[in-house]
Amino acid sequence: MFLPVIMAGGSGSRLWPLSRQLKPKQFLPLADAGLSMLQATIKRLEGLDAAVPRLICNEQHRFLAAEQLRLLGMEKANILLEPVGRNTAPAIALAALQACAEADDPLLLVLAADHRIRDVPVFHASILAAVPLAADGKLVTFGIVPTHPETGYGYIEKGEGIGDTGFAVSRFVEKPNLIDAQEYLASGNYLWNSGMFMFRASRYLDELQRFRPDILAACRSALEGASRDMQFTRVDQAAFAACPEDSIDYAVMEKTEDAVMVPLDAGWSDIGSWSALWDISEKDDQGNVFRGDVLHQRSSNTFVHADSRLVATVGVEDLVIVETKDAVLVAHKDHVQDVKKIVDQLKGCSRHEHLNHREVYRPWGVYDSIDRGQRYQVKRITVQPGAKLSVQMHHHRAEHWIVVSGTAKVTNGDNTYLVTENQSTYIPVGQVHALENPGVIPLDLIEVQSGSYLGEDDIVRFEDRYGRE
Repeated sequence: MFLPVIMAGGSGSRLWPLSRQLKPKQFLPLADAGLSMLQATIKRLEGLDAAVPRLICNEQHRFLAAEQLRLLGMEKANILLEPVGRNTAPAIALAALQACAEADDPLLLVLAADHRIRDVPVFHASILAAVPLAADGKLVTFGIVPTHPETGYGYIEKGEGIGDTGFAVSRFVEKPNLIDAQEYLASGNYLWNSGMFMFRASRYLDELQRFRPDILAACRSALEGASRDMQFTRVDQAAFAACPEDSIDYAVMEKTEDAVMVPLDAGWSDIGSWSALWDISEKDDQGNVFRGDVLHQRSSNTFVHADSRLVATVGVEDLVIVETKDAVLVAHKDHVQDVKKIVDQLKGCSRHEHLNHREVYRPWGVYDSIDRGQRYQVKRITVQPGAKLSVQMHHHRAEHWIVVSGTAKVTNGDNTYLVTENQSTYIPVGQVHALENPGVIPLDLIEVQSGSYLGEDDIVRFEDRYGRE
């Protein structure tokens, strides 16, 4: 048996406007119908002798990750929370240290939550081929058999054969230019660096101690100061923030003498851009990929994703068009790598469209900001059965709640009462209040806020069942 460690950090900014800082691509259903990329990664392990996966994600994604695990029946799966991103070497160190403390030095299968793999049986075969190598003390990386001269991936050069399917790692190569990538492809000796690994937890820690003891020391300190909250493990924020940033490749894999590569030819993609998603998607006779409400005339080789309204194309080719409730992207497929620069612009202008969608997920449900103007904001709020918003108050806004369906249990100052369909209630400025769904169906309501300041930071919490400050 081995322990899957799934890294679910990252912002996926090249897939904006669908991928946002508070809901990045690993939590979106981009390639597998009905499943987010994280959920598809977990489902892909079915049929293997694997333990319940351990997830590593950013603190701000904790409830999103927990809900997606819950939908897979994994409510008790451990989630390691990073207060800040420090790249893959420290993240994996936290998981390895925790695994050694809880179990007898397990084999770790380190996966990214945002990969797409089409041929699951071949994927399983490569993992099984890596097990004896990892059990023998090797640090295994999985090399993707290249299909074209890709300049966006790092490469691994094969050395001598080891065992039935493994190869010693001759060297790691940075992302090449096109000429070098063409030479690598023609030689047959280079594979793409997938960012997936298998090794015994102690072997990784030994090599990290050898090459980057500063990272290991910081991670030990962060885990020693950790706290446990429900299924979350929160490491010490100050200790982890002081940890140096580095990738597992730079910190360990490029330096160790025990790096081994197992080839993987299973239809792999990291879906790092809109053009990559177009590449792997089923197309019509004109090479188009249409998702949502789309009409088209004389359009070819175009990707259209329509979230909330009709999108029509006429006489276009080689475009990416992505529509969401609050933003529209139009880009040439050859320039989708530059979408990240738009995200940087949004940040520089202090706009919010890079941060979250109009729909924002919370541990109790979701809200959709329907309309906003000077001194007012309208939201549609859905509270899941049994869920409760925090006991709170606002200094600058009053709120009207109108129940659309379901039943609301409202705390309004010293009074607690039920509000049902077609009924409403009013929360004055400064009033301590709470909203709960005591029923068995979702509670839908319209909230009308009015006041001089309507920001989400105008919340003073007195009590919260989800551990939020």
